[in-house]
Amino acid sequence: MNLRAPLFSLVMLITLGFTSCKKKEETITPDKIRNETARLDSFFAREFEKDLAESPMLQTRLGIKTNYGEWDNFSHLKYAEDLEKSKRRLAFLKDSIDRDALSGEAQLSYRLYRQKMEEEIEDYPFRLYDYPVNQMNGVHANLPAFLINMHKIDSVADAKAYISRLKKFPKVFEDVKKGMELREMNGIMPPSFVYAHTIDASKNLLKGKPFESSSEAGVLLADFKEKVEKLGLPEKQESDLILEAQEAMTDSVQPAYENLIAALEDQHQRATQEHGVWKFPKGKEFYNTALKRATSTDLKADEIHEIGLQEVARIHKEMEEIMEKVDFEGSLQDFFRFMREDEQFYYENTEDGKNRYLNEATAIINTMKGRLDDLFNTKPEAEIVVKAVEPFREKSAGKAFYQQPALDGSRPGTYYANLYDMKAMPTYQMEALAYHEGIPGHHMQLAIAQELENLPMFRKIGIEAAYVEGWGLYSEKIPKEIGFYEDPYSDFGRLAMELWRSIRLVVDTGIHSKEWTREQGIEYYKTNSPNAESDAIKMVERHIVMPGQATAYKIGMNKILELRELAKEELGENFDIKEFHDVVLTHGAVPLNILEEMIQEWIASKKE
Repeated sequence: MNLRAPLFSLVMLITLGFTSCKKKEETITPDKIRNETARLDSFFAREFEKDLAESPMLQTRLGIKTNYGEWDNFSHLKYAEDLEKSKRRLAFLKDSIDRDALSGEAQLSYRLYRQKMEEEIEDYPFRLYDYPVNQMNGVHANLPAFLINMHKIDSVADAKAYISRLKKFPKVFEDVKKGMELREMNGIMPPSFVYAHTIDASKNLLKGKPFESSSEAGVLLADFKEKVEKLGLPEKQESDLILEAQEAMTDSVQPAYENLIAALEDQHQRATQEHGVWKFPKGKEFYNTALKRATSTDLKADEIHEIGLQEVARIHKEMEEIMEKVDFEGSLQDFFRFMREDEQFYYENTEDGKNRYLNEATAIINTMKGRLDDLFNTKPEAEIVVKAVEPFREKSAGKAFYQQPALDGSRPGTYYANLYDMKAMPTYQMEALAYHEGIPGHHMQLAIAQELENLPMFRKIGIEAAYVEGWGLYSEKIPKEIGFYEDPYSDFGRLAMELWRSIRLVVDTGIHSKEWTREQGIEYYKTNSPNAESDAIKMVERHIVMPGQATAYKIGMNKILELRELAKEELGENFDIKEFHDVVLTHGAVPLNILEEMIQEWIASKKE
């Protein structure tokens, strides 16, 4: 497979910062460049191995079974350790590496890593400005989801490691609980509604055997049994392992959840209805930092809010054009109501209906696979599957999300569709959603990044929100340019999803900068989009617990489209969409300012 497009066989000799070598070109020899680049690569490999050794969960995600029975360190004391590590790494880059004597790709790696360290140091004062347990993530949902989706059992040793992780739930939960208490002491607490979600989700994990007298196994026991039964062990050995897992669940997992629930119920009594981070000490400074990290730009809250308002107005006009195509009579609000309520756009909330959705989403991705050669030189080797979000977390989880494949190919990429409320998953959005989460969206970008050769590991698995989510949203649009979205209702669905991301700019900044309430945010979504009310509620509650994050999508998409138009204008007939996509995809995730420089240098190289 061609992981490096022909365009990049020369490794972009003009890559970022390389021009600074001109000052010293008389003294910097090819040997010097090779040696200094090798020193930097060795540093990156060494530091990644240290990070990997400290994170059993990252090991598992990458398909490595070292420390397979362990969890990461969730103690708040680790923040100070990580700060010192970032300072040491930054000092090495500044004092021990001759940046001018690096190859072009190594210059980019240097710049990305240095920026990462600088940001980690800058962000230290805000290390407690998050909610460790919320409806979107937290140990109450993440640990069981990790065991179910990541912890493979291929041997008795793997089963024992699973049981070991079950036994270590109490330590992880206790560390998280202490972090919650520390945050409360510093004025950082989730608003009241978050507690009901997290308490309910935690209680869900204690349903079924072995936690209750029930004929049905709970989610963890069902997962363990299913995996162990596939080993084909002697009956007694299998039953002994299952019994040991049950004991770990009742002796360790259950008390861990009960203690966490008690802590959440206690803290809930002191929670308020204030939803934005403006309520925090230095809340404005924190939010500006959150926006900067999410968008990798210097855009301020008011600017992002205004961009959102403009995009909402533009997309509404495009939706009105689709209304005319389908001969709908009435206002845009009437059309929204029609799209929300008409039964033709929804599958039944039954197992058959859910299976039909999953099968058709898979078919959409497979059809798109057959057209990738029209748009891309570089394609991923990793496979992708479509799954429903597990019942224990579907009530509060997001609409859809993607999980990266294992580096060793032992686990495919996964597009998770949340089918808890089929009224929130209209068929007219199915096409765009599959493109975003699957192909050519997240699976394409993230799997390709992991498979790139000759890049340090931090670039293969790194995430830049505006780049990654911007690519996902851009990927909803590009299939239209090669003939997809033939059904105007499906094209409306594409616009509805772009509209949704535009509304995010308005509501996220509204809540965290303009002191909107949760109810104001929900009302704005309901008034301006065709989505179900349950969608609006989940989205606003996501804004509240993940400040700034949801602004990444539209800001990122806008930048990619802006850069593509610039390239088309500059290159005319020499513009090649496949080459453009190679520039975007074959360097891993990068901040938007660096992506812009990469595109500009590609344009310059094409003009030579």
